[in-house]
Amino acid sequence: MLPHMMRSFRRLVCALASCWPVPMRHRGGSLLHTASVACPDRTAPVFTRALAFGDRVALIDQHGHHTYKDLYNRGLRLSQEICRLRGCVSGDLGEERISFLCSNDVSYVIAQWASWMSGGIAVPLFRKHPEVQLEYFIRDSQSSVVIAGQEYVELLSPVVRKLGVPLLPLTPAVYDGATEEEEGPVQELQEREWRDRGAMIIYTSGTTGQPKGVLSTHHNIRAMVTGLVHKWAWTKDDVILHVLPLHHVHGVVNKLLCPLWVGATCVMAPEFSAQLVWEKFLSSETPRINVFMAVPTIYTKLIDYYDRHFTQPHVQDFIRAVCEEKIRLMVSGSSALPLPVLEKWRSITGHTLLERYGMTEVGMALSSPLATARLPGSVGTPLPGVQVRIVSENPQKEGRPYAIHAEGDERETKVTPGFEEKEGELLVRGSSVFREYWDKPEETKNAFTSDGWFKTGDTAVFKDGGYWIRGRTSLDIIKSGGYKVSALEVERHLLAHPSIADVAVIGVPDMTWGQRVTAVVTLREGLSLTHRELKEWARGVLAPYAVPSELLLVEEIPRNQMGKVNKKDLLRQFYPL
Repeated sequence: MLPHMMRSFRRLVCALASCWPVPMRHRGGSLLHTASVACPDRTAPVFTRALAFGDRVALIDQHGHHTYKDLYNRGLRLSQEICRLRGCVSGDLGEERISFLCSNDVSYVIAQWASWMSGGIAVPLFRKHPEVQLEYFIRDSQSSVVIAGQEYVELLSPVVRKLGVPLLPLTPAVYDGATEEEEGPVQELQEREWRDRGAMIIYTSGTTGQPKGVLSTHHNIRAMVTGLVHKWAWTKDDVILHVLPLHHVHGVVNKLLCPLWVGATCVMAPEFSAQLVWEKFLSSETPRINVFMAVPTIYTKLIDYYDRHFTQPHVQDFIRAVCEEKIRLMVSGSSALPLPVLEKWRSITGHTLLERYGMTEVGMALSSPLATARLPGSVGTPLPGVQVRIVSENPQKEGRPYAIHAEGDERETKVTPGFEEKEGELLVRGSSVFREYWDKPEETKNAFTSDGWFKTGDTAVFKDGGYWIRGRTSLDIIKSGGYKVSALEVERHLLAHPSIADVAVIGVPDMTWGQRVTAVVTLREGLSLTHRELKEWARGVLAPYAVPSELLLVEEIPRNQMGKVNKKDLLRQFYPL
């Protein structure tokens, strides 16, 4: 944003804070969500509900306002174009994969809905992935068509030529609509059985290996969506600001399909901008934002912007009052939320961020409560329809291959005597759990226990009435000198150090200790830190065996779009084999 525009925004906030009455504090309200629209098939995709919402505004983006009827009609026209391109007279592609690369706007939703309407499996791509990775996703999914938003035709053209896959560029009508005279009447969509049909392939981030295509069915996606709609009390009156990429479950399910399921409104920004987010929070224009979800790095950037631009006490009071009164829900996820970020955000907005836990393979599995007190660091309890277990290897090898520490569902968790607050691997079972890793039967088989539970690969513990994630069992649990150290817990504490801006803790192979705890640190501007100073400070907050035995200073810690660090790459960078 240009400097003069930034100054104008700050002056506007100051004027509003000094002239407008401070909103009354939120006094609560009904948490009932809108009753579901009756559908013949209870596993049908979200678009089958769209016509019931008709002229309600579904999306607002840089192209304008788009109603549910607009999305449905444009999606159906595009699905018919896809079928014509494939020579499919039946109108059902029978789970052919359809890759698409679109901006965070109406074109994404229409491409997704059109993929489903044509009987295909949607494979969303991401504009910031390098050409070689886009090629990998299209080839690995064996996509029969690639859809490109207007701005990505040039990027994808050489890729599809190399792969021999047809490219379908989106027309202006997708963005702005077209009259019936221009496009012809919309044909009716034939009914079909949705439950076990493949719906979407989302590729894992690759933080623990080569990205795998996670294939979820329409039944899986419905379970993800309805569980969150119930737990987070979504209604048709909600308005969410969407600033996340749309190639991960967080952006696709939590922030897009949930509001569209209930007839709510999604305000889509092309990409994240701290100034834009604050403008939307504080704007009095309707529809007014009342739901926001992001990753910890975004909240950190919003805090930095706040500290730089909102320095006057009366402006800060105004911002807190607006956020408390007008915004009902703020969520953080996709990576661990540092405690200093949670506390600073609470002091700024009055909101204790709702933390939750999920994976590409299971959607969201655990969530902190909506209406009652939240424990910072805890990811709450299982969502509706989800069962979880915390387990460890059973040394007796009799009967079950593992020992159960705790097992729970939405109603309660039972802890095995003798295993109270004992860490173990988190297992998940339920309708939201994916069907398979695409074209990888052996890896799919190995991802489940012999009795059908998905192995998340994350270490967890149940305590104080909630579940706590300690990190990836393979990467974030460091075995040093006979002790197990949670890298995430060490990171949480180190982020409270006044000199540390960002940190990643890794376990470096060591002949004596097995692994040594190493802190990779980015410092705050103008500050310094030595290893000796860090150790002296850390001894006051960490057990002796968890104090970093090594400090590496870097200008920036590389994170992906969802705020995750690829610790394997970090290890290879500093300790090449």
